[in-house]
Amino acid sequence: MDNLEKQLICPICLEIFTKPVVILPCQHNLCRKCANDIFQASNPYLPTRGGTVTSGGRFRCPSCRHEVLLDRHGVYGLQRNLLVENIIDMYKQESSSRPTLERKADQPMCEVHQDEKINIYCLTCAVPTCSMCKVFGSHKDCEVSPLKSVYQLQKTELTDGIAMMVGNNDRIQGIISQLQETCRAIEVNSRKQKSQVCEKFDHLYAILEDRKQEMSGRVTAEQEEKLGYIRGLKRKYEDHIECMTKIVESGIQTMQDPELAVFLQSAKCLLQKIDEASSTSHLEKVERGYENMDHFAVNFKKEGRALHAIDFARDEVEEQEDGGVVEARVEDHREHAALGEAVVGSPPFQPTPISQPQVEHGVHNTT
Repeated sequence: MDNLEKQLICPICLEIFTKPVVILPCQHNLCRKCANDIFQASNPYLPTRGGTVTSGGRFRCPSCRHEVLLDRHGVYGLQRNLLVENIIDMYKQESSSRPTLERKADQPMCEVHQDEKINIYCLTCAVPTCSMCKVFGSHKDCEVSPLKSVYQLQKTELTDGIAMMVGNNDRIQGIISQLQETCRAIEVNSRKQKSQVCEKFDHLYAILEDRKQEMSGRVTAEQEEKLGYIRGLKRKYEDHIECMTKIVESGIQTMQDPELAVFLQSAKCLLQKIDEASSTSHLEKVERGYENMDHFAVNFKKEGRALHAIDFARDEVEEQEDGGVVEARVEDHREHAALGEAVVGSPPFQPTPISQPQVEHGVHNTT
């Protein structure tokens, strides 16, 4: 009983807990009145109502110095420890019943021998009985012991068991607090890792967007190169047609002149111009397939497999190794892109100035 009583002593008033008993987040117990007293001493400037602090604040546990944060209900927001209160009731009942057990008038009587009081304990049957049952009754062959010795033994066992339950309750409450902290840590770490994953994917998106812009720019550059060459060639043919049209008009006017001498003077020059205009050897002709852009075809099957294989690193060593391989692959990819090896098919078109020989930029002279 002394061990149990020590577990039920309030660290503030040094008396058995006065109900209601509140349990702190650190799993230590206090009388609510004592908790309110120490709270007022720690928060003298908080508003009170009827001598009791009702708003939030903080104070430290007198047993372990753990800081206790309270909400707007103050100490009335702390949870009651009903288990300790029930143990206190049982302890008080046992304490008050001890003197009465010694009074012979209150001892129970034997059911078989109604005039005999129960004064011994049958260890074999584990029941209290009377002396007549041991001598003449059903317990004559059993092992017995005095009530007082068995009472003290079982009382000690019950006290130790209750004290162990109180200690286990504190330990379990501590485990619950640790589990709550673990839940909060899991949530924090999960948010952190999600943020890192999103950051890595955003980096990949930026790399892909840069590569898309670069490769699209190369296609656009060749498009402008070819369009500029074709438009210039088109203007040459248009100029040639305009020149021939003027020669034809001049020839028609000359043929309508009635004067033979005048006609003959103009005819030789016109025939020479017609002969020169009829030749298109100086005009370039576009080679077959010049408009084709298939050499810019792409094949991202390998890259697609690499993207589908993206996963979390298995361990730190493999992560470092994989990181080195990925960086090497990215560097190789950049070098290949610079050399034009990122495309599948024929090498990319290399435009040549029009002033170069016509075979070099995909044209040939008309015969």
